[in-house]
Amino acid sequence: MIAEPSPAPDTSQKESDGQEAAEPASAVQNGGFVKNPCNLTPKERRKVQEQCDNVRKKNISSRKRSSHPESSEDEVEEVEAVTLFEVVSLGKRAMQSVVDDWIEAYKEDRDLALLDLIHFFIQCSGCQGMVTAEMYKSLHSSDILKKMIEKFDEETGLQYKRIMARPWILTVTWPMELEDEGYPIVKPGPHWKKFKANFCEFTAVLIQQCQYSILYDGYLMNTITSLLSGLTGSVVRAFRHTSTLAAVKLVTALVSVIQNLDVSIHNAQQLYEVEKNRTPEGENGPRLDELDRKRKECQQKPVEIENMMNALFKGTFVQRYRDVIPEIRIVCIEEMGSWLKLYPNMFLNDSYLKYLGWMLYDKQAEVRLKCLQGLRGLYEHKELIFKMGLFNTRFKSRIVSMTTDKEPEVAVEAMKLVMLMVLHCENTVSSEECEAMYHFVYATYRPLAVVAGELLCKRLFCLPQGEEDASHSKKKNKLVYSLGRLKKLITFFLSHGFHKHVTYLVDSLWDWEDGLLRDWECLTNLLRDKPMRKEEAFTDAQESVLVEIIAAAVRQTAEGHPPVGRGGRKTLSAKEKRVHVEECIRMTERFIVVLPELLAKYSSDIEKVTNFLQIPQYYNLNVYVAGRLEKYLDALLKEMKELVHRHTDLNILEACSKIYGILSDDQLTLHPVVSVALHQLIDEMAKDFSHLLDEFFQEEEGFGVSEEHIIRMSCILKRLTAFHNAHDLTSWHIGDRTLKILNFEKENGGLPAETLIPALECSYFALLWKLELATESLVAEKPPTQESLSELNEQMVCFRLICEAYLNHHNKDVSEKAFILLCDLLIVLSHQGVDKDEDFSVLKFLPDHDLQSRMIEFVKDHVFGENSLPEEMNREEAHRLESIYKKRIVLAEYCKLIAYNVVEMMTAVEIYKHYMQTYHDFGDIIKETINRTRHNNRIESARTLIVCLQELYQNHMATYCNNNSRKKQIDSSASFASIKELARRFSLTFGWDQMNSRESIAMIHKEGIDFAFHGNSQDIDYYLPPNLTFLAIISEFSNKLLKPDKKLVYYYLQEFVTDHMLLTCKGEKWHPLYCYRSSLIGTDDDAESTIASSFREWPPADRSKVFATKRKFSDESIVDISLPGSSRQTMDLQSDSHLSYFSWKSKTVTSEENTLDELDPAVQDTSSRMGDSPESLSEEQTEDDIDVVETDEGNL
Repeated sequence: MIAEPSPAPDTSQKESDGQEAAEPASAVQNGGFVKNPCNLTPKERRKVQEQCDNVRKKNISSRKRSSHPESSEDEVEEVEAVTLFEVVSLGKRAMQSVVDDWIEAYKEDRDLALLDLIHFFIQCSGCQGMVTAEMYKSLHSSDILKKMIEKFDEETGLQYKRIMARPWILTVTWPMELEDEGYPIVKPGPHWKKFKANFCEFTAVLIQQCQYSILYDGYLMNTITSLLSGLTGSVVRAFRHTSTLAAVKLVTALVSVIQNLDVSIHNAQQLYEVEKNRTPEGENGPRLDELDRKRKECQQKPVEIENMMNALFKGTFVQRYRDVIPEIRIVCIEEMGSWLKLYPNMFLNDSYLKYLGWMLYDKQAEVRLKCLQGLRGLYEHKELIFKMGLFNTRFKSRIVSMTTDKEPEVAVEAMKLVMLMVLHCENTVSSEECEAMYHFVYATYRPLAVVAGELLCKRLFCLPQGEEDASHSKKKNKLVYSLGRLKKLITFFLSHGFHKHVTYLVDSLWDWEDGLLRDWECLTNLLRDKPMRKEEAFTDAQESVLVEIIAAAVRQTAEGHPPVGRGGRKTLSAKEKRVHVEECIRMTERFIVVLPELLAKYSSDIEKVTNFLQIPQYYNLNVYVAGRLEKYLDALLKEMKELVHRHTDLNILEACSKIYGILSDDQLTLHPVVSVALHQLIDEMAKDFSHLLDEFFQEEEGFGVSEEHIIRMSCILKRLTAFHNAHDLTSWHIGDRTLKILNFEKENGGLPAETLIPALECSYFALLWKLELATESLVAEKPPTQESLSELNEQMVCFRLICEAYLNHHNKDVSEKAFILLCDLLIVLSHQGVDKDEDFSVLKFLPDHDLQSRMIEFVKDHVFGENSLPEEMNREEAHRLESIYKKRIVLAEYCKLIAYNVVEMMTAVEIYKHYMQTYHDFGDIIKETINRTRHNNRIESARTLIVCLQELYQNHMATYCNNNSRKKQIDSSASFASIKELARRFSLTFGWDQMNSRESIAMIHKEGIDFAFHGNSQDIDYYLPPNLTFLAIISEFSNKLLKPDKKLVYYYLQEFVTDHMLLTCKGEKWHPLYCYRSSLIGTDDDAESTIASSFREWPPADRSKVFATKRKFSDESIVDISLPGSSRQTMDLQSDSHLSYFSWKSKTVTSEENTLDELDPAVQDTSSRMGDSPESLSEEQTEDDIDVVETDEGNL
């Protein structure tokens, strides 16, 4: 679409007329004569616009044809590639042949070929207009600058851009309305992604093929450079982005050319020297002269290429590396990184490095990431680092700080760069900065933790070269070498108190520890064998950490995925799965042999034994039989039995119970042996417990028992409870005996918490196992008898009454445990007799109002009642966190009752009141409760929120009136601000989906308006509503209303504003009404006069007919609805709790008497859209949901 250039006319004639120094020459376009676009007549401009539209349509059709590569071959063959853009877009021909054809055309007529290339770049920018060219050889430089303009013609809607591309001035004309899908290099889809790759390949191949012919003619690169420099200065994003991409890719291609020149220069120099040695001294033959000329030409070419790169760099990169568009900045920085690495002789200096350093502060994460990646490519080569001393001094602190970047990918890349700086740049990163990097091994984001683990390994395990070779030279040194590395690792863990979980440290080092953590023989031998020298021995703390490391390594090996919080499971290939299974078998074979020995050695150490007992759950149990290692199973069972009789620690007992459960699986061949051992252990403990319990009740009904006897009974109870949790001990009747203990405490008291807590748990587990047995019988089509269910129900009732009584126990731990078990039991009982379990309806129980009141009071006392106590605030951090943990459990248990509809949803009001004060400790639990209740019943959930706000407001007003602080405004106190903030937090829980929360938000506004205007006023102003300031609180929910709903709420508010209020609507007391009205009508004008005048425009309050409707609900019932216009005296607030004034589910509103054309425009909009979504109504509307009964146009 570029016309052939024509010489510019004589400038002297133009100057005599007082015009510009030179007018654009005309151009031949499609056989027509096109004048300068800036001086066209209106008729000619319309002609130019029509031509641009035709060009655009042609380009669109060609792109549509090329954007369907999946079409049939016949259709593809019909597309004939004419221009370079079409050839590159289709991508059917090899790029090298395309460039070769263009080079041949350039040699024949370089102006025409260059214009074709220029048109290619313009088309790649997505321009659908036309390009004209004029020669500027006869123009002065000042006249040329005047022509470099870019403007918009409002009359024709055309955009003009003038670019200097030596030896022409190009005028690009295109319509302003560019396509919405963008320009080619940013369009989505596989076709356009391929086009971008072809575009970049074309620029690279162009330079590659031109380097042997026309690259150095001084004409091609000057034209391209001036064109791209002109386009990069455009205000049009497409021009800037496309030209910048082309320019930087050209520089990259020139870098490749200059690298190849080194070989040519070397060869030319060798040929010259060889020929010179052959030629007699003092003689210069023609061949020697020819070689000398070629040698000098080769030596001159790098200088010319560097000049080309400098011109492109200054004309494009310097102008665009800080472009407002992030994609353009990314292109610049990405290519700069490759230039620094490929051609350091020119680019690796401070004048170029500074751009990467500056862009490290860019606000876009992708730009920062490209900077770090480019720098990492430099720091990976030690020979390049010596040139970066000043850069390290200037930007090192910034790079180190980027390890805490908010974008995880940027932080990972910064950590990799810091690691390279630590390893390759001595004394660049200080020891303190390195220490700060180490704690990232505990980071949640695993890639960052893995890189930090690599840095830790390379810094912590590094040895001098001689020592490292010696350590690997002999096998006997392996244990000593591993001992030294493990000691360093353990010392690091103990000295850097960043974290207490070894699991995360092991996961971070897993890929870089060179097999140390998977050397099971070495790790276990360090614990089994005695050290030969005293300095090689581990301390007790070091041994504990080593055992934790072993347990964590076993878990990592068996599960094959990171710990909780560091990502999910990754998919393993077939080879990886085979390696994983082999590693698990190797681990199992080792620990089956040594674990009983280690348990026996450290049997008195609770911490070590607990960690050791975690290992058997990761065994491959088939190894016992496959390897004929049954004797080691007997040894393990023996040691666990000794541990159960020796310890009362809950962690050890639960671990042993879990191992027994894993080993006694019915599908295993080990089941008979383990089952016999388990029954023997339970028999022994049950007999001891029965004996102690009989003695307890024989000795004066428990009052004469010694303290030692009670302690022994408590220990047995703890062991039985741990096993009853995982095993069915119903046949031993443990639950019946523990209920006797609980009833004794209920009637007499005196037993310690160490006895009561396991008794409560054991009784609860016994009931659950009986219920499970009855359920299994029902599934097996052998339903339990009514007698057995009645007996089970009696035991359930007995246990429930015991838990209710224990809520007032003097021991806090006992009362909290009773509350937790009661909540769990209520959840179980509330869902009995549902669906096919009608036989279990006898067990169903729902708490009455009295029990619900007692339970919510318990939550208030034990969770929210102790936050302000001085001793609570002065506790040590560990004790405070433990206390918060227990409170969270209690709160979560009760919130489960609310979420599962066991208790009334309205009881959550007492919990919601503390949302702001306890946000950091319990905010997540309360917020999840709101979400769960909203899922159950949106309206009722919203009512709990508004009731919570109303009760807090009433408490605030009571305090305000008692203090008689009339001098201070009600809505300016701290307590009122906290209520308003709570309302804002409540509104945020509704999310962005306004349609789903439509009825809930409307109900909140309706209840809030009713609350604000009803009641007796305590103010001297009789007409001031009693709770008017409450409107400022519910205004926080106004942004959740849809526009039609705001109008309906606005009309509902109108009903409560009387004529007397309009006359006295002045002063700060009425400010909440101003604010609430502004939130509904979307204005920030709070002037009293404006508001009062707006109120006076409302309809009178005594009108009886404004808008009456019928609403059809999902149950096919019809409810009469009265919109604003009916008097407040006739409203029934009790029955209208669901905001039946508003038609939230309506699709249309039709009038039986008057058409919408006769109504006021504002009312028309409200009438036609009040029940619709924010988008415009569909043309296909129904009248099933809502019908307008009557409309009084005069009142409206």
